[in-house]
Amino acid sequence: MRVAVTGSAGRMGSAVCEAVVADRELDLAAAIDPSAPGEQDPTDSVNIVASLDDISSTDIDVLVDFTVADAARGNIQWCAENGVHAVVGTSGLTEDDFSLYRKLFTSSNCLIAPNFAIGAVLLMRFAEMAAPFFPSAEIIELHHDKKVDAPSGTAMETLRRMAEASADWGSDPTEHENLSGSRGGVGDGGISVHSVRLRGLVAHQEVLLGADGETLTLRHDSLDRSSFMGGITRACRVIAEHPGVTVGLDTYLGI
Repeated sequence: MRVAVTGSAGRMGSAVCEAVVADRELDLAAAIDPSAPGEQDPTDSVNIVASLDDISSTDIDVLVDFTVADAARGNIQWCAENGVHAVVGTSGLTEDDFSLYRKLFTSSNCLIAPNFAIGAVLLMRFAEMAAPFFPSAEIIELHHDKKVDAPSGTAMETLRRMAEASADWGSDPTEHENLSGSRGGVGDGGISVHSVRLRGLVAHQEVLLGADGETLTLRHDSLDRSSFMGGITRACRVIAEHPGVTVGLDTYLGI
């Protein structure tokens, strides 16, 4: 599969370029980054171009997008219009976006995943499985100090799955916050989500579940961006086998 990577001069984009080049079934065909046109990608395989307008859709099979929501929307629509598969890890896309893409992707496929680390995908599944057995839960997500959105896409997807798995959640006993917002953001089911932004972190999440006399803690830690690469390269290899729009990496892993 011939792969194009957006944001290829940034840390995540650079890591994706390196992972694609290291995979014998994939070929890095293009690198896109408006901040570094004319430069070589981190693997010295291709010259970086400023935008998708600078490449031909016939030269690539898959676009990997890790940008920001506004840029990703345009990139994803370009893929749909040009018959290119899209592997998307950008946060901030909405259910309205997903509905639109389900209409647009008729000649190619799209995967939008909140997390490409296999452990994080399993954590979301385990939290979903545990939800019906615990009346109380909170989510804590912790990321590096350059992440611009909160809560993370992984936390929001975890929250959605848990709320759908159980409607029997206890109420928050807090009557007064000594510091506004100290109980975090409240999502479906009244489940609180807390976001930490701290230099030195990469991507981490805890799900705390409680019942009478016991607690269950689920935690996943991405210690390096390499933790995401196995999921990304697998998605690039098999996306042609998954028609339409898929949200979440689960089905690509068979879980």
